Amino acid sequence: MSNSGGTKNSFFDGAFGRYLIPGIVLQSVLIGGGYATGREIVAFGGKFGALGWLGGIGIFIGFTLMSILTFEVARIYRTYDYKSLVRQFAGKFSVLYDVIYILLCVLIIAVMSSATGEIVKQTLGLPYWIGVGGVAILVGILNFYGSWLIERFETYGTIALYVGYIIFSVIVISSTKGNIQNVFANTDTSYIQGNVGVGTVIWTGIVYVGYNLAVYPATLFTLERQTKRRETVISGIISGVLMTIPWFMTYFSIMGHYPSKDVLEAGVPWLAMLQNSAGPWVIGVFGMVMGWTLIETSTGILHALVERIDAGLCEVGRKSMSNSQKAVLTMGVLLIAMVLSKVGIIDLIGKGYTLMAYGMIAVYALPLMTVGVYKIIKHDKQRSKGEYVSEMSQAE
Repeated sequence: MSNSGGTKNSFFDGAFGRYLIPGIVLQSVLIGGGYATGREIVAFGGKFGALGWLGGIGIFIGFTLMSILTFEVARIYRTYDYKSLVRQFAGKFSVLYDVIYILLCVLIIAVMSSATGEIVKQTLGLPYWIGVGGVAILVGILNFYGSWLIERFETYGTIALYVGYIIFSVIVISSTKGNIQNVFANTDTSYIQGNVGVGTVIWTGIVYVGYNLAVYPATLFTLERQTKRRETVISGIISGVLMTIPWFMTYFSIMGHYPSKDVLEAGVPWLAMLQNSAGPWVIGVFGMVMGWTLIETSTGILHALVERIDAGLCEVGRKSMSNSQKAVLTMGVLLIAMVLSKVGIIDLIGKGYTLMAYGMIAVYALPLMTVGVYKIIKHDKQRSKGEYVSEMSQAE
């Protein structure tokens, strides 16, 4: 952050911090559970075959819109913990957001734990609980040191992630491009029984954005640098792009194997695709890169939860949590998620995410697009009126 004199302390405090960091953190938190495994892309797009790309377009528009509105409300009201932010547009219903966020937080991390254990076991040959335990320890350390380390960890992780995704996508797509062409040439949607409507695909994309609204609290601590609407709009668009590109990389890779049940019904579709197209060293690299992204997601979600609890303590006149207490809380939530992870990644996503998505749409997306937009317009009018009165006073 900038110091009290307003000078730039580091590269992260300049334009990079204002325009790119929010999107990097959002993408880092989003990507671990679904993009890392490929499971969510199957469930919310890939299963529709040649029509699945429509869901991806809807996802891009949804993420971009939610990013711009969230960033702008946070900028106007200077609200950088999710309780204060959601209260601006959801009012008393912000309590419901608390409940849904905590439940979704545990569910997403359970998916992270299940995915990590499975990926580490299949790629590096280590026991399931080594992968799960490793995530818990590293996430605890990152939350102990806080925002400064988390920003840097997730920035470097995003670079590694994009390099990895490009490599993995090129390997899979180049070896299966013939099948990809056939899927689109024949408008193949055969994995889904019966006719697939465009509206169904687009609605699935909306639901996907809905449950991923849980990632937005994780980026609030990065928004303090933004002081102009131009910054919130541009960074919101950048966020939408960063959050959607890996979705399309994964989607087109899945189309190379469509409608194979070996891939579409795999717990980790990416791993199934790479095992068919790449050598052992690529599988090992995949395990390490994906492990990093899973840590990023868990870290971001839990950091937002910690910031929310800290804000609540301050409201009632209590001291903020110490770094050690934050680490202990983090480990406690992770322990609960580890137990849930044994349910299995497919069941967790299939049974839990859709219900939570509707809840998030009801208590976050709809109020933000109505009350939130109204408050942004109202703020603009009040500001314009204030400037007009000031100019008249000066003229007199």
